[in-house]
Amino acid sequence: MYKKSIAGFLLGCLAIGLVSFKSDSERFFEIAKNLDVFATLFKEVNTYYVDDVPPAKLVRTGIDAMLKSLDPYTNYIPEDDIEDFRTMTTGQYGGIGALVGSRDGKVVVQMPYEDSPAHKAGLNIGDEIVKIDGVTVTGKNSSEVSKLLKGQANTTLKLEVRSYGQTKARAVELTRANINVDNVSYAGMIDDEIGYFQLSGFTMDAGKEVKNAVQKLKEQGAKKIIFDLRDNPGGLLHEAVNISNVFVDKGRDIVSTKGKVKEWNKTYKALDEPLDKEIPLVILTSSRSASASEIVAGVMQDYDRAVLVGERTFGKGLVQATRPLSYNSQLKVTTAKYYIPSGRCIQAIDYAHRNEDGSVAQIPDSLKVAFKTASGRTVYDGGGVSPDVEVEQHNYSEIVKTMASKGYFFDFANKYKLEHASIPPARQFKLSDADYQKFVTYLADKDVSYSTKVEEELKELAEKAKEGKHYDDIKSDLDAIKKKVSHNKANDLTRFKSEIKEVLEAEIASRYYLQKGYIEATFDDDPDILAAKRVLNDPQEYQSYFKVK
Repeated sequence: MYKKSIAGFLLGCLAIGLVSFKSDSERFFEIAKNLDVFATLFKEVNTYYVDDVPPAKLVRTGIDAMLKSLDPYTNYIPEDDIEDFRTMTTGQYGGIGALVGSRDGKVVVQMPYEDSPAHKAGLNIGDEIVKIDGVTVTGKNSSEVSKLLKGQANTTLKLEVRSYGQTKARAVELTRANINVDNVSYAGMIDDEIGYFQLSGFTMDAGKEVKNAVQKLKEQGAKKIIFDLRDNPGGLLHEAVNISNVFVDKGRDIVSTKGKVKEWNKTYKALDEPLDKEIPLVILTSSRSASASEIVAGVMQDYDRAVLVGERTFGKGLVQATRPLSYNSQLKVTTAKYYIPSGRCIQAIDYAHRNEDGSVAQIPDSLKVAFKTASGRTVYDGGGVSPDVEVEQHNYSEIVKTMASKGYFFDFANKYKLEHASIPPARQFKLSDADYQKFVTYLADKDVSYSTKVEEELKELAEKAKEGKHYDDIKSDLDAIKKKVSHNKANDLTRFKSEIKEVLEAEIASRYYLQKGYIEATFDDDPDILAAKRVLNDPQEYQSYFKVK
């Protein structure tokens, strides 16, 4: 009876739609017909399938599969996940204020936020959380641990924590608080004239935070600014408008949205006077800068307000809105595409047209359209926002990737902190050769084995040679190359010493100065920041990027 009433309700709603949209009567008949088929099919499966069928799980599978066929950003949010969704959009939650993860089945503190309950209670990076309110958490996944740690502000929480190098756990009692995850994760001076700030999100008040960060940097003497948008996945559209408004004139178009529902189409303008529309500005972008990040970067490029340095951005030019559903659930649905001032849309993939196998492809260069910036420079749509200064990204060596994935940098930094009460400021901290040798000794009983691309290709070549009956002819040559590669791998700790030291220095600095320390330790070897400094310190080069070539 319950299932029939649901089907009846759905059909009733569609009947209302049929009256309202007579011109689309055939399309809505198809919707009503297929919903009826789905309802009767579900009823038959539930009645006659050999095993018990969990209704919620089965329907959720159907919903997820249906939405997945549209695009990755149209999602169903059940009531149980609403709180996590709110955290993503507001940057606020009730908890202890620490990034916690799993390592080798153990729940480990990866980064306590400064001045959070976790930080004030003395939790450090590398501390293992054994129990939460008497519940053993070893083996639990991140989602389960997160639910135990989060709760209403001002409620108490009892933890059992084992510090790195200790065998006995200690009791820690703390009080949850309303945690505000700052959008501006760092703001400070790189040198006497260049200020730098990093934006990691676009939740509520991101615009205010950026404005405050720029004002603070100017008060500290900044005459030029680096604005870091690398790896920023985006967020609220109106915050992208507010942030752009910090640097461009009041009344200027920032972004337009165009979708199926014409009444929702809108052009967002800068509503306030800018804080500073003259200060030389470089924006750092990466291949993981997406959505709202691309709006800000694209607006600055279209108005010739900043030089973009780094990589081409991700290419997400789609706008989502949330729609309420029954039983406190919600639908996050793609409703429009956005267009930046030059008129271009930076969406890189056409999800509306798929290949026969269901896959989607990048928009080909032949279909990209040229647009003009305010000064007449040529820019293109359909593939993210391309930087004015492209920086070749540093690819870490295989040995560094292997040691990072196995947690050897993480653990050695904890060991270093245990043995050293303090270190110089993060910008000045350098790992001595003697300390590096201690790291090499630390690795003596660790598994640092890995396969290089050359080894994998040699293996593939040997297999193909065996298939073609030519293996004996080239076996001696292959063995000689393998021996040479193996010898080179044995020397990798020496060959990639400077690279390994860079990673270690940042990891160790975070143990003493948390996230700020990690960021500051990278200033002297970050290729994007070095390129940005070069551009800002050469006024002629800086201005050249705004001229039509």
